Amino acid sequence: MSLLEGPCHVDDFEFGVTLGTGSFGRVRLATHKETSQCYAIKMLKKSEVIQDVQAKHMLTSEKEILFEVSKDPHPFIVNVAATFQDPKYLYIALEYVNGGEFFSHLTIAGRFDSKAAQFYAAHIVLAFEHLHAMDILYRDLKPENLLLGEDGYLKITDFGSAKKMTKSKKTYTLCGTPEYVAPEMALNQGHGKGVDWWALGILTYEILAGEPPFVADSPNQIYKRILSGKINFHKKCFEESSEIFIRQLLMVDVSKRLGCKEEIGASSVKSCDWFLDFEWDALHAKELDAPIKPEVSSSKDTSNFDFYPDSTSETEIPLFDDDDDPFQDF
Repeated sequence: MSLLEGPCHVDDFEFGVTLGTGSFGRVRLATHKETSQCYAIKMLKKSEVIQDVQAKHMLTSEKEILFEVSKDPHPFIVNVAATFQDPKYLYIALEYVNGGEFFSHLTIAGRFDSKAAQFYAAHIVLAFEHLHAMDILYRDLKPENLLLGEDGYLKITDFGSAKKMTKSKKTYTLCGTPEYVAPEMALNQGHGKGVDWWALGILTYEILAGEPPFVADSPNQIYKRILSGKINFHKKCFEESSEIFIRQLLMVDVSKRLGCKEEIGASSVKSCDWFLDFEWDALHAKELDAPIKPEVSSSKDTSNFDFYPDSTSETEIPLFDDDDDPFQDF
């Protein structure tokens, strides 16, 4: 998928069903009228974004990061095609991945075996290797932010929490899903690329066990469990090599965490015992057999996504004219 040429307008698209909803709007399937290409278009209400200074900053960052990543496309990262706006909304046109959220497939399966978990975790290793080489932190890994293509391969989406690192190599914003937050982020000690490797440990555990290792009724209770470092590994879910792999990623001490030595980074993750003899080049080339392949009837098929009713409050969304619109350059 390549960038759409020239400026885009909302009238260039035929909008379809809602694929997902969020704090500031929704994602809808849309077909570009001229090319017939399908996109997942993220629609963000200007009136909601403008009330949150941090959200406005993160949206600007998300746009810049998406375009930077799409200049050097990666097979396991969703690409951006265009951004545009109208008086009510900001729009981000993204590659449409028609196999649905990985979360839905994991929920149906309950959990996956070690070989399947290895296959999916390896996608994230390669994606993080690519992002970290560009000094980009992802910071919001979870099954809901992974999409499954009709070929059975994963793509990371939603860069709303992503961050381009500065020379200091540390940032302090608390973001992401509580169950996936790394200890140094919970403690506001400043964090770097290590938060992504921690999240990979949480994801791998959840794929194998069907739930994350640290769960509780409130974020603060979850953070206390995270900081305790105590993890329960059920023998029926974990082999010795997968348990060791997860423990190496879920080290509270960042200096001891797998993937966190700057000079080797992702290569240390790829060379661990759990990935012994894993065919990394074949995965990148999509030559491996995927554990599951979603059933899709066409490129426009939305059957693998949950149903969301259309919004009934469109007329209530405030309009911004050119004189008072802070998003003119979006």
